[in-house]
Amino acid sequence: MPVRVLLVDDEQPFVMGLTASLRQAGYDVSAAHDGESAWAAFREQAPDLVLLDIMLPGVDGLELCRRIREHSGTPVIMLTARGEDVDKIVGLEIGADDYITKPFNVRELLARMKAVLRRSAAVPAAPERLRFGAVEVDLARQAVTRGGRPVPLAPKEYDLLAFLAQHPNRVFGRDELLQRVWGYDFPGDDRTVDVHIRRLREKLEEDPGRPALILTRWGKGYYLADPPEGRGGLGS
Repeated sequence: MPVRVLLVDDEQPFVMGLTASLRQAGYDVSAAHDGESAWAAFREQAPDLVLLDIMLPGVDGLELCRRIREHSGTPVIMLTARGEDVDKIVGLEIGADDYITKPFNVRELLARMKAVLRRSAAVPAAPERLRFGAVEVDLARQAVTRGGRPVPLAPKEYDLLAFLAQHPNRVFGRDELLQRVWGYDFPGDDRTVDVHIRRLREKLEEDPGRPALILTRWGKGYYLADPPEGRGGLGS
């Protein structure tokens, strides 16, 4: 499955050219041209990597990076035409993973993207505690609570929940969940995923028959809703 990249920049020719180069390199690219539309796209698409210009209309890139960091450990590479050290320092201090100044060689950007993606795969996503309504997933302790009370989960139930929690609002098919959570050599079938989803709903949802947290997109797969959807349920 190709890596999903969200490119955020208000220069249309630059976006068109870089999008073409990244797609040629095998990336799945979507683009946004201002801070608010970029934030909406990030929440909807849950990309694997964000390329983020600092100078944007409305919400600037630094503020957008702060928002992303408050909700996700998704890697962020800052792009800017300005070369002042202060921008680099501020960008890295608020959680950017790398920084590159325009104009740049696309091959250098691709190398930086690969390095950032490798690092992000080797460490837990930040923040270490992820909260979805009444449900909190503590990645550091590998523990789950609902309304402040511990929820006992089997190891693979926790692994599945933690994986979905680190990619909120992103839909994963059964086959991809088997690969990402159970491993490529897992001998089971996709019904294993359905069973674990059902068990998680029974333990975490207010009404397992009308889930508000772990949802199904018919014909596509499962996702964890942030904020929880439905009747208020866990978010109330």
